[in-house]
Parts: sequence; C-alpha cells; structure tokens
Amino acid sequence: MALSQPAAKKDDDREDDAEYSPFYGIEKGAVLQEARVFNDSQLDARRCAQVITKLLYLINQGETFTKMEATEVFFSVTKLFQSKDIGLRRMVYLVIKEISPSSDEVIIVTSSLMKDMNSKTDLYRANAIRVLCRITEGGLLGQIERYLKQAVVDKNPVVSSAALVSGIHLLQTNVDIVKRWSNEVQEAVQSKAPLVQFHALALLHQIRQNDRLAVSKLVSSLTRGSVRSPLAQCLLIRYTSQVIAESAPNTQTGDRPYYDYLEGCLRHKNEMVIFEAARAVTELKDVTSRELTPAITVLQLFLSSSKPVLRFAAVRTLNKVAMTHPLAVTNCNIDIESLIADQNRSIATLAITTLLKTGNESSVDRLMKQITNFMSDIADEFKIVVVEAIRSLCLKFPQKYRSLMNFLSNILREEGGFDYKKAIVDTILILIREIPEAKEGGLSHLCEFIEDCEFTYLSTQILHLLGKEGPKTVDPSKYIRYIYNRVILENATVRASAVSALAKFGVVVESLRPRILVLLRRCLFDTDDEVRDRATLYLNLLGNGPENVSESAQSLIFERLDVPLANLEASLQSYEPSERPFDVAAVSTEVKPQPFTEKKAPTSKKAGKDTNQKATANGGGLPGHKTSDSYERLLNSIPEFAGFGKLFKSSPIVELTEAETEYSVDVIKHIYSGHVVFQFNCTNTIAEYLLENVTVVMEAIDAEDFGEVVSKPLVSMPYGAPGKVFVAFQKPEGACSLAKFANTLRFYVKAVDPSTGESEEEGYEDEYQLEDSEVTAADYILKIGVSNFRNAWESMDPDSERVDEYGLGVRENLQEAVRAVSTILGMQPCEATEVVPPNARSHTCLLSGKFLGGVQVLVRLSVGIEAQKQVAMKLMVRSEDPAVSDIIHEIIGNA
Repeated sequence: MALSQPAAKKDDDREDDAEYSPFYGIEKGAVLQEARVFNDSQLDARRCAQVITKLLYLINQGETFTKMEATEVFFSVTKLFQSKDIGLRRMVYLVIKEISPSSDEVIIVTSSLMKDMNSKTDLYRANAIRVLCRITEGGLLGQIERYLKQAVVDKNPVVSSAALVSGIHLLQTNVDIVKRWSNEVQEAVQSKAPLVQFHALALLHQIRQNDRLAVSKLVSSLTRGSVRSPLAQCLLIRYTSQVIAESAPNTQTGDRPYYDYLEGCLRHKNEMVIFEAARAVTELKDVTSRELTPAITVLQLFLSSSKPVLRFAAVRTLNKVAMTHPLAVTNCNIDIESLIADQNRSIATLAITTLLKTGNESSVDRLMKQITNFMSDIADEFKIVVVEAIRSLCLKFPQKYRSLMNFLSNILREEGGFDYKKAIVDTILILIREIPEAKEGGLSHLCEFIEDCEFTYLSTQILHLLGKEGPKTVDPSKYIRYIYNRVILENATVRASAVSALAKFGVVVESLRPRILVLLRRCLFDTDDEVRDRATLYLNLLGNGPENVSESAQSLIFERLDVPLANLEASLQSYEPSERPFDVAAVSTEVKPQPFTEKKAPTSKKAGKDTNQKATANGGGLPGHKTSDSYERLLNSIPEFAGFGKLFKSSPIVELTEAETEYSVDVIKHIYSGHVVFQFNCTNTIAEYLLENVTVVMEAIDAEDFGEVVSKPLVSMPYGAPGKVFVAFQKPEGACSLAKFANTLRFYVKAVDPSTGESEEEGYEDEYQLEDSEVTAADYILKIGVSNFRNAWESMDPDSERVDEYGLGVRENLQEAVRAVSTILGMQPCEATEVVPPNARSHTCLLSGKFLGGVQVLVRLSVGIEAQKQVAMKLMVRSEDPAVSDIIHEIIGNA
C-alpha cells in the first residue's frame, strides 16, 4: 500500500539504530483534516487508502478520539463503500473494525456489510463476516446467524475460515449462538483446506472444552487419521496431551492412553508436527526413559538442521529435559557441542547451558575452554544464564572447583553490568559456603575484584564475607591490605563496611589486634559520621590492649541484629541514661503499621482537613497513626475484650464511605488468636443532627467460622466529634478463617437547633449502608523483616519447605504480578526485592513475616513472563511450622 511519505534512505552517519518510520511526526488533527477527502464527489482511492493507513497507525499507537471525532470519521468512511477499488474496500473493513462504532451507529453500515456478505466476490464476503461479527451485538447476530452457518461450510476456504475465526471471537460473548453451529463446525473439521481444518478444530475444542468426556471423544475420533492439516495436527497433539494428563495409565500394562498417537506423530513428514509431538512427550508428567527415547532421537536430528528455528527449538527443549533427565540427553552432547559456535547466540547459549547440565566430570575442563572464547560474544543476559549453569555444575562436581573458580575470576574482571557481576559474585559466595576447599581461592579472587569494583552493593557484600570468613583462613593477614584500601579509596558506604570487616579480624585474630586498633584510630578522622561512629564503637569494644575481647563485643560484631532499624532507633531515642544499661533484646521485633489508608473513593479538596481530623480521631491524640501498642492499650481498657489474650495484629485503615458524604466511617481489624475485633471510627458531618445509640450491623455474606460475641455501640455522636463502635467475632483458635460482611450503620437521629445547639426530645431511627469489609489471609500475617534473608532461610528446617508452581494469567509486567502476590500474603519484602527491574523477564522476590501465633515464615517468590504476557510463578515456603507452609500455598491456590 503506497504511503503519503516516500521511503527515505537511512543516514549512515546516524548513531541511532532505530529504523526510519514513514509515520514520524504524524498528528491527529492533521490526519482528521485529511480525512475530509472521504467526502469528495470524485474519490481518489489511493489517497483515501493513505489517510486510512494513518488513522489505523494513530489508533494502534494508543491515540484516543473523542466521541465526536470518532463519529465523524465513521460516517465519512461509510461513504467509501461506493468505491469499487478492492484495496480501498479492504482498508474500509479494517478501519470500521478498529473504530468499533456504537450500537446506534452500527445500523448505518450494517446494510452495506450484509450486501457484501452475499456478494459474488469472496474477498468481500470474508471481510464483511469478520467486521459484522466484531461490531454487531447479540440481538442482530440472531438475524445473520443463518448466513454465518452457511459460511462455515462454504466451498471457498477464505470465507469458511473467516466465519470460523469470527466464531472463536464470538464464543467469548455469545456462547449459545456459537454452540448451535456444532454440526457445521464438525463438518468443517473434515475439510481438505488446511487452514479451515485448523480453525474448525480450534473452535470445536473451545465449544466442548468444559466437557472432559466430549473432549476425550473428540481426541479419540480425530487421532485415527482424519486430520491432514499440519497446523490442525499440532493443535490435536496439544489436546491429546491434555487428555493424557487427565487420564490414568492402563492398570494392566501401565501404558498411557494415546501415547502411541504421539509416538506416531514423531514420524510425520512435517517438521512442525514432529517437533510438537516431541515437545509433548518430553512434557508428560512422570515421563519414563523408554517414553523419552524416541522424542530425544528426533530432537537430536533437528540439532543438525540447516534451519535456525529448528536448531533453537530442539536445543531449548533438550535444555528443559536436562533439568530432570540429564542422562537421557547425554547421547546428544556431541551434536550440542557443535552448536557452541552457532551464529545465533541464543542457540549457542542454550547449547552451553545444556552441556553444563549433562556433562560429566572429565568434560568440564574442555567445556571451560570453549566457554571462555564464547563469553565475549554474548550479551549480559545470556552470560548470567551461563554463570548460573556453572554454579550448578560446580556443586555437582566439587572436585573441579579450581578450574571453575578460575573461570569465574577471569570473567569477573571483564566488562559487564551490575546484574552480571552480581551473578558471578553470588556464585563465588555460594561455592565458598558449600565447598570448604574453595574458600582461600575464592576470597583471593574477590579481593582482586574489589580493587576495581564500581558497584557499592557488591563491594559491601564482599567486605561482609571477608570479615566473616577471612579470619578463619590460614593466613588472615593478607586480607587486611585489601580491606583497608577500601577505607582510603571508596565512598562512605563502602568505607563503613570496611571498618566493620577490620573489627571482625581484630576480634578473632589476636595477633592482628594491635595492627587493627591502629587502623581503626585512623578512621576516627574520616569525613563521614557513620565511619567515625563505627570506628569509635569498635575501638571501645576491642579495648586499647591485647586483653581478651569480651563475649558481648563478639556478639555485637558477629551476630545478626534481628530487629528492625526503625524500632532500634526509636528505643535508643526514648532510652534515659540510668544504672540499667540499654538492652537490645528488649527492642520490639514487630514492624509497626505504616501511616497509609486504603481508599475506596477519590479524594476531594477537603482531603487534607479530613485526613488530619481522622488522624486525631483514630489515633487518640497520636499524630499521624496509631501504633500496635496504643491499639492494644485501648482494647485492653474495654472489659469485654480484655480476656481475648494478646493482640496479634491491627490492620491498616480501610474507608467504608465515600468522600463528602453525610457520615464518615472507616474500619480497623484487630486480630487475636481466637477473635477478630472490628473497630469502626465514625464521624457525623451534619451540624443539624445528633446521632444516638450508634451501632454497626454486620451481616455475614461468607463467614461460616465466625460468630458475633460482642457489639459495643456508641452512646452519642454529635457533629464533628469522632467516636468508635466495636463489633467482636469469635473464630476457631489459631485458624486462618476468611470472611466477608455487609455493614450497615444504624442510629437514632435527633434534630439540633443551630442557634442554641440543643437537640429535640423526639427523633427517629435511620440507617446508612456502608461498604463491605473482609477478613483476608493477609490479616493473619504480620510484616516482620529479616536483616539477612539467606541466613534466615538456611536456619529453617528444610523439611518445612513446600514448593509449588502457579499460573498467574496475563499480567502487564512482572512488577504487577509481584505486587499482587505480596498484597495477597501481606508479608514484608526483604532486601529491596519487591522492585522488579524494567523489562525483566524473570525475577525473585523475598518475603518475610510472622503467622498467627508468632510462627516465622519465609517465602521465595520466583516469577517469569512469556511473550504473550502469561506469568508463571514458583513459590518456595519455609516456616517454623510445616503446617504454616501448607497454609501459605492454600492461600495462593484459593486466591
């Protein structure tokens, strides 16, 4: 299709690699002006097609059109039906489909489309069907259903495919209409046209997908050889895999149903079908080596194909198989090894990582030589994959740690981004921890790297490791120079970490203590407060002589400080000097609630005033928000709640009314082991009314485990004076019971004389509907962070670990997926892992918390996103009680 702007040759001198766009600089206003050409008496088909192309470009770029603009364009486009130009007519179909006219506008174009649907020109018929099904509502569809049924079995494959594809789209909104096409669709499945058979099979499966028996019968009838289209064959293989997954093996022979069909497809003449069958076999649950063998054989043949797509598909599938059945892939190693030099870097990377998973100990050195030349030619994202594979290989063959550690050291000194360098450093840290013999060499390599390291985070991590492991080595003195160089040359954050590392050497290695004390005294003159404070602290702890360091000094320097820094700071600020020393053990480990409110309605201009008023109302005089301690004091002062035990958690404030309504109500949930107390903070915003006997009636929508035990009304609520209404429910002790309640505010209204402020004697009963409230799983988990997630994870009993995988459906990005799961669990993100890097394809988020009863629970949340934005999640949970790990998985499974 010709465009209004001629194709321009790209300037060779331009540094920007972006290709020239013929649509650059297009503005909506100018295009709408050009669209007036549709109204010309003598239509210029070429020019009209150019303007439609620009309109389609603007629409697909997210440009929005006002109602008037869209209507004007629509009516102008309908005039183009008078043109006989086939190319222009196709563009008209496209723009009508994209504009999606309203129901009152559709009637204008329906007659033209109906005429085209019965035209002798097959191209018109196919496109008219697509457009009509896209823009027509259910009522009108019934009138054209007869034509659509006929089109499904039309002799022309273009028309038939158009009707079938339209049926697939209509199935989302008009199920009953499409289900009535079953006979015609079944007839189309037998069509000799490959595309018609493909679309017919897809539609027939969607019609029957909720009936397992019907799907099984469909697969059974079609696997006998009636499907000729390669595309339809691939679909059938996928449907067959679903049926196999849902069926039990033969009790006598142990064979899977329909496995013979999959194996037969491995001998198909079409490469696409062969690969689909091989992939289906490798993904069978609990697949055996006997079942895998024929699939591995055909994939091995694809490895030497001249087509890059086949080589990529084969090596990627073998890479996945190598994770669970490495021995089955071993026979392919020679062919895979030849792919290391493949021009396609994705293929080469997959080949390397597959070999690292399947190789034996004798092949490690040869692989390392090949990888060394390969690493300089690939991007950081591929390098990270290789590094992770090397980590697994080294743990598999610990005797080869020297060659693998040397390789990691060499690539660590090469150019690379933060994520790549972090992957290497993390790998070395793991090898040092898991392979004691690798400690000396690993620390030396890290010392060499830290000299030129430009990443603060990595420098602090390495210094922490040096302080922990360095004093335990044969010659700890050799690390002092590297550490002190950081004090001289680095930024304040790294200098502070270096001071702590030096102090650890002074505690453990008595012979080095005088030297360490001298170096720490030099740090007293540093320009940074943190560095000076640390140096002062460690000098006082270590003393000024060679005497033994006290146990308290060692504890403070080496042990983890499992208290939130905010709580420690608050405790230090409130500490008053006395004979009783400050006790770190007395600092609360609970994460205090943050001062935020979940809004259910947009804020108004009075939001600032309302927020301050609500803070006073809810906080009992505390500025900003109420802490857990103040909540507990408030509830314990009420006799009805005093026997509920220790308060576990208080939720954030949730608004139950919209802004600027007659009454303002929000709720806070207080969670006990066997009770839940709802605190409703109410404010009367009408000066002419006095409310008395104010209660909140909570009607259970879904709350089988909850029984109301206490309702504490508010006696009087004058204008502007906030008050509290409490409703308490009993639930099973220690259970994670979920509930939903419908809330109604009930009260007795008395009119107030504005001049005197006195209320009348008589009044009337009234009520006000509030938003629903819920008790969610997150209410039973307290946000408790840990300072060192890895140490906390490893200290947990591995037997308490529960692992499962979930599909999270379509998400815009991984950040949205991480945020959704974190919100459901209500746990504290650790080590800033809640932030997903832009455009990341995979990410791991670390979560920590305490479950009801004080049971610590840790979560590793790994997510990945596909090109279609489908997100998959692997959830690993460890806790002090294995039952809690199971509950976390139940929460996600039921979400």
